[in-house]
Amino acid sequence: MQRVLFVCVHNSARSQMAEAYLSTYGAKRFVVESAGLEPGTINSLVVEVMKEEGIDLSGKPTNSVMDFYNEGRSYDYVITVCSRDAAERCPIFPGSGKRLHWPFDDPSKVKGSREQKLAEVRRIRDEIRDKITSFMDSFG
Repeated sequence: MQRVLFVCVHNSARSQMAEAYLSTYGAKRFVVESAGLEPGTINSLVVEVMKEEGIDLSGKPTNSVMDFYNEGRSYDYVITVCSRDAAERCPIFPGSGKRLHWPFDDPSKVKGSREQKLAEVRRIRDEIRDKITSFMDSFG
């Protein structure tokens, strides 16, 4: 089993979606967690669009990357999912795991009407799902 940690600033959207997809699609091959530098609460639009995929994130807690580090957790892969704009704030997890950076737009920054926001968050969700599928395919 490969241990994977997804990291972003708040652990409120992108890292949660990535964790959910890899946990759902790769449960037999991966142990997956997500965390953030400044944990917040899960984005309600993310909860809504993930529910459309049959994944319930409502009530899911956010995690602190420092808590995981202080507990001595280690990972084979540490994948940051911050946007290119926020890359300098994206947390780094110490350790020996392979580091990857997958920049995705921040769902908390989408603008427009409710429907426009949902459409944009769906686009981000679909990009994350596609990246997870490609990542899994790389393991054969």
